Amino acid sequence: MAGHSKFKNIMYRKGAQDAKRAKVFTKIGRELTVAARAGPDPEFNAALRSAIVVAKAANMPKDNIERAIKRGSGGEDGVVYDEITYEGYGPGGVALIVKTLTENRNRTAAEVRTAFSKHGGNMGETGSVAFQFSRVGAINYGADVGDVDTVFEAALEAGAQDVESGDEGHEIITAVEDFAIVSEALEAKFGAALSAGLTWKPQNTVEVNVEKAQTLMTLIEVLEDNDDVQSVASNLEVSDEIMEQLGG
Repeated sequence: MAGHSKFKNIMYRKGAQDAKRAKVFTKIGRELTVAARAGPDPEFNAALRSAIVVAKAANMPKDNIERAIKRGSGGEDGVVYDEITYEGYGPGGVALIVKTLTENRNRTAAEVRTAFSKHGGNMGETGSVAFQFSRVGAINYGADVGDVDTVFEAALEAGAQDVESGDEGHEIITAVEDFAIVSEALEAKFGAALSAGLTWKPQNTVEVNVEKAQTLMTLIEVLEDNDDVQSVASNLEVSDEIMEQLGG
């Protein structure tokens, strides 16, 4: 696994999200609603199919998923969301990409900028950070689903691009267009993933000390707590030692 603490970092973030499950469901519901405006049938709507995979991985109730799709396909809420991505740097030169869905561009831009400035970061221009990342699908399983060879072979057969495995688990990487198909194939073999979604995968990572790591984690949590923010990606790499200190 490139960066042996990567999976712990993922689980740290997932744990923080699980503590705010209602907010997470609201964000996923917004994704479903926006995607469903292009059509309610996931067989003919790749974005909706991917959003449903994410919803299921987060254990979102079926009724919630169906309501969100109906709301989007019927245009019932009367709200039009714009997808806007912000880029910037946090303490220690860590790159951040913030995806938002908002009905008020000015409000969201101001709130994201404030979060960066209050926590030692700086907003950048469009493209100032994105070149350091690749847009991919990421599916995470625990180590108990199988050994490295078993998971690698299953992922390869399903059409994945790569698998990164370590003591804590497996991260399966897919092309964006293959995310839903690979996720469904792996779910049929291994059961529900710990987490799944489209993300920005850093081409290189940046290590920071415990103080900067704590500030960065706070910045990420503040951003994720914003109702308009759908996801936050970074190239932060944290050692096991620092991760334990943060966990404590």
